[in-house]
Amino acid sequence: MNYIWEVVGRQPTGQQQPSGADTIQKLCDRVASSTLLEDRRDVVRALKSLSKKYRMEVGTMAMDHLVRILQSDRTDTEILGYALDTLYNIVCSDEEEEPEEREQKQEDDLGAQFTEKFIGDPDNITLLLTLLEEFDFHVRWPGVKLLTALLKSQCAPVQSIVLVSPMGVSRLMDLLADSREVIRNDGLLLLQQLTKGNTAIQKIVAFENAFERLLEIITEEGSSDGGIVVEDCLLLLLNLLKNNSSNQNFFKEGSYIQKMKPWFEVGDDNSGWSAQKVTNLHLMLQLVRVMVSPVNAPGATASCQKAMFQCGLLQQLCTILMATGVPADILTETINTVSEVIRGSEVNQDYFASVNAPSNPPRPAIVVLLMSMVNERQPFVLRCAVLYCFQCFLYKNQKGQGEIVATLLPSTIDASSVSAGQLLCGGLFSADSLSNWCAAVALAHALQDNLTQKEQLLRVQLATSLGKPPVSLLQQCTNILSQGSRVQTKVGLLMLLCTWISNCPIAVMHFLHNQDNVPFLTGQISENLGEDERLVQGLCALLLGICIYYNDNSLENYTKEKLKQLIEKRIGKENFVEKLGFITKHELYSRAAQKPQPAFSAPEHMLFDHEFTKLIKELEGMITKAVLKSSEDEKKEEEVKKTLEQHDSIITQYKELIREQDCQITELKEQVASLSSQSETLQNTVTQQFSQIQQHRDQYNILKLKLGKDSHVNGLQPEERSQLREQLEELQRQNQLLQTQLTDRDSLITSLVRDQSFLPVIYVEDFSTFRTCSWIRSRLSERAGVCLQEVELLRAQLQSQSAEITELQREKQELLRAPDSVLWSDRGFEETLSLLLSVLQEEVQALLERKEVMEKELASASSTAAVMQTEKSQLQQELQESKKEQDDLLMLLADQDQKILSLKHRLKGLGETIEDEDDLDVRDQSDDDDDDDDEEECDE
Repeated sequence: MNYIWEVVGRQPTGQQQPSGADTIQKLCDRVASSTLLEDRRDVVRALKSLSKKYRMEVGTMAMDHLVRILQSDRTDTEILGYALDTLYNIVCSDEEEEPEEREQKQEDDLGAQFTEKFIGDPDNITLLLTLLEEFDFHVRWPGVKLLTALLKSQCAPVQSIVLVSPMGVSRLMDLLADSREVIRNDGLLLLQQLTKGNTAIQKIVAFENAFERLLEIITEEGSSDGGIVVEDCLLLLLNLLKNNSSNQNFFKEGSYIQKMKPWFEVGDDNSGWSAQKVTNLHLMLQLVRVMVSPVNAPGATASCQKAMFQCGLLQQLCTILMATGVPADILTETINTVSEVIRGSEVNQDYFASVNAPSNPPRPAIVVLLMSMVNERQPFVLRCAVLYCFQCFLYKNQKGQGEIVATLLPSTIDASSVSAGQLLCGGLFSADSLSNWCAAVALAHALQDNLTQKEQLLRVQLATSLGKPPVSLLQQCTNILSQGSRVQTKVGLLMLLCTWISNCPIAVMHFLHNQDNVPFLTGQISENLGEDERLVQGLCALLLGICIYYNDNSLENYTKEKLKQLIEKRIGKENFVEKLGFITKHELYSRAAQKPQPAFSAPEHMLFDHEFTKLIKELEGMITKAVLKSSEDEKKEEEVKKTLEQHDSIITQYKELIREQDCQITELKEQVASLSSQSETLQNTVTQQFSQIQQHRDQYNILKLKLGKDSHVNGLQPEERSQLREQLEELQRQNQLLQTQLTDRDSLITSLVRDQSFLPVIYVEDFSTFRTCSWIRSRLSERAGVCLQEVELLRAQLQSQSAEITELQREKQELLRAPDSVLWSDRGFEETLSLLLSVLQEEVQALLERKEVMEKELASASSTAAVMQTEKSQLQQELQESKKEQDDLLMLLADQDQKILSLKHRLKGLGETIEDEDDLDVRDQSDDDDDDDDEEECDE
């Protein structure tokens, strides 16, 4: 067991110390040949202890043996833990190594090599995922660390293997539910590496309830006051949500935005923030920005902005924004976050405009932020954040743009307070070039896509010095340009002027009205300046091109044609186009065009604005075509334009005519519908009136009949009389039918009595006679039941006939009680009615007498049925007695048979001759046949 001595360092004396490679080779041979689990465990433990010092040798010679150990010795958690630790030491580089040792390593990274070797067989990753299901700490924790190291070294290949492994991601998500914090925290690190740049895995992790669990951990750890675990959770959330629209929508639909609000609850005392709290809050703000990033889909961003306002998250961020003692980097990130939460959202922008700073007197938050932007002593990143916030506040917000421009107009200036317009003008003309640039860009955003505010800003007048008349803001900007200021200031002012006069012919006219502006621009473009000034030349060319493109030819000296001739003489068209192309070729132009937020490493790099790059893309081609076109082409184009305008006017007229006709058709349809409804109403009214007229006619005819003109009988009385006669005839028929049924019942009862008189003669003598009695009993029961049913039916018919008779009597009484208005004074009618009533009374009396007779007959039938029922019960009692006697007789017969059988045996014993059993059977059979014949005769 020399290898054990080698491992523990107690080599026996007199033997040469083997090298590390030899020792590892012996250990590998031993682990391959050992049959005992204890020996393999000791060998793997030894390999683990040597894996850090002899990383190359262990990784090269022992990796395959360690993988086989993981496959074969699954039942022993101790050896699994040693093997996983050894593989982790091989794959993961030791960060605590000294620089001298690091320099001696090979150029290729050993960790990447061993990782590539390990994942060369995808089953190894599947095996490792299976081992993570083991709850034992010594297996799960090393497995988590090993998989994390593999992901750090070879992220994409390991991700693809985990993605196709059955339940691979789900097994890793179970780590977050582990009660041991060490495994849970390392599981967070593992999921961070797993979700990097893989959208499919990010979706699976999100739908495995990752958001709920991560937010719970953040709350348990103390939110922003928590430790490194909160930071790991936030980093994982950022991985899941950044550039993943599906997860962002799932996060929003799951109402997780509302759960972020408590993170930003800060107290009044904000001094002494720990570095970890700053980091946590910074990541939380980034998480909010991910949900409302301008690169997201507009609809998704708008819904998230709405949710943040409704749950109070925006209000909480504004509270941090106006709080004191907040660290500078947190304040900067909060400003950026608020900027993107309000960008393009009218409701959020209106709320932000109403926020006031806790000062005395209170000032709007916008004013306080602009004071920081134009203050050169503030940090550069903070000033950039304020500019971005102001841009987002004005983005697609014409109301906010009007409010900002209004603070510059003479009628709304308040000398007692500082306004946003005053701050912008102060920054625009200050000695700090960065303030000039920021103020110019901010003011340009107040004019973006808003023709009304561009025209309003032309009214702004500035007092330059005492004793001199005020000048317009437009003229003051051109004056500063001509004074030879810094490049950053020139670029800012040129961007402001280009934005101002673009798509605004009135502003172009005001700009050209100053005789010095065009010569200044042509002089700047035609000069051969240095590299820094080429951008200024390009912007001057853009400004002059805008003056040409949006010129309405209202000034004779500066019409489109004259400006183009001036360019051709002093600059040259090709040179002009070349200078114009310098703008888009600039390095900072492409950087600014990527995203709206101004992100620059140094103040001197702030030259382009994101929205201005869009304007350049829109105008560059149009200006180039406008400058290069000849006068003949322009004339042709103008003719074509006029023709098109004529066609457009004709088309417009036709469209208006069609709209009018559509309106007329719609009105006519409405009129037709209303007339149709009125017609239906009138038709219904006519129908009702016609029916009423018909009723009146019928009543008139009845009255005429009743008055005796046509007959002496009321028009309605013949119908009633015929009905009464039909009812009487029906009752007579029913009475005859009942009489016939009663006669049938009488004959049936007579026959039953006759059958009953025959019963006492029957005497039960033997078993066949008993059967005859049973048959007679059943027949009597059936006849009695039928008789009772018929009697009940007869009673029901009598009751219905009685009801009809009662109804006739009631009708008679009603006729007798008829009002005087019905009984007219005609003598013939009264005689006819009295005769009819007398006939009815006689018929009713006859019916009542027949009813009494039928009730008597029914009573007699009922009494007969009761007598028969009594006799039936007596017969049943006699039947029971006969059955008992029959049973006794059978018992006697059985005893007799036994005695006869015993006597036969005795006779046989004495030698007497007896009859055979066959003869007895034949005789018995003949007796049975005789009995059956008797039964048949009785049935007949």
